[in-house]
Amino acid sequence: MDPVFKRILLKLSGEALMGSQSYGIDTAIAESVAREIKAVHDLGVEVAIVVGGGNIFRGVSESAGNMDRAAADYIGMLATVMNAVVLQDALEQLDVYTRVMSAIDIPQLAEPFIRRRAVRHLEKKRVVIFAAGTGNPYFTTDSAAALRALEIEAEVIFKATKVDGIYSADPVKQPDATRFEKISYQEVLEKQLKVMDTSAISLCMDNDLPIMVFNMKVPGNIIKAVSGDLSIGTLVTVGDSAASGA
Repeated sequence: MDPVFKRILLKLSGEALMGSQSYGIDTAIAESVAREIKAVHDLGVEVAIVVGGGNIFRGVSESAGNMDRAAADYIGMLATVMNAVVLQDALEQLDVYTRVMSAIDIPQLAEPFIRRRAVRHLEKKRVVIFAAGTGNPYFTTDSAAALRALEIEAEVIFKATKVDGIYSADPVKQPDATRFEKISYQEVLEKQLKVMDTSAISLCMDNDLPIMVFNMKVPGNIIKAVSGDLSIGTLVTVGDSAASGA
C-alpha cells in the first residue's frame, strides 16, 4: 500500500500501553505498538506521536482525589514522560531512531520541545514522541496532539482507540448504534461525541486539520489508515457526515 500522507501525528492513549492490566505498562503491548509504528515509518512516512498518561495517573480521575487540579495535572504530565520513554525504548529495539521531546524540562530523559528541532528530526526520518502534554495544567493530551500537529504541519491526526471509529451512541450500551465513516467537526461538538475534548476539536476545526479515529488493536490498521482506507474508522473533517451502517 502506498501512503497518502507524508507526515502524521499519532495520538495514543496511555491505556493503549496497559494491555489487559488494570494499571501500568505492559511491555509486550508497547512492543506490539512499536512494530505497528515501524511498519508505517518503513513506508517513508514521517511519524510524530503524542502519548497520554491515563494508565498511570490522570489529573481528573478518582486517583487524584481532592488534590489541587494543577498539581494533579503536572503529575499526569510526568506519567506521559514515563510512557514516552517506554515507547522510545520499544522503537529503538526495532532500530527505529526516536527522540522524546518534553514540554517540561527533564534533560536527563528528553529534549526540550523546540518546534524547528522537532521538524528537523522528522525530516531526518526520526520518530518524535511529544511528552508532558502542552506543559500546562487544565489542557489534555488531546489538546497537545492538536497543538503539536499544527506546529509541525502534520497532514492528519490519527486518534488510536479501542473502537473502530465514532458511533452515534455507545456501541456497548446500544448495539444498534451507527458508525460514521465521515463526520464534521461541528456535528462532533453539537452531539458532544467523545472523540477528543472540545478544545482539541475546535483547534482542528479552526485550522482544517482532519482527524482519523480507528482501532489500534487491530494489526495493520495504521497502515490502512496511512493509505487512506476510510473503512477502518471515522474521518472528522469539514464535510458532511456519512454513516456506514456498521
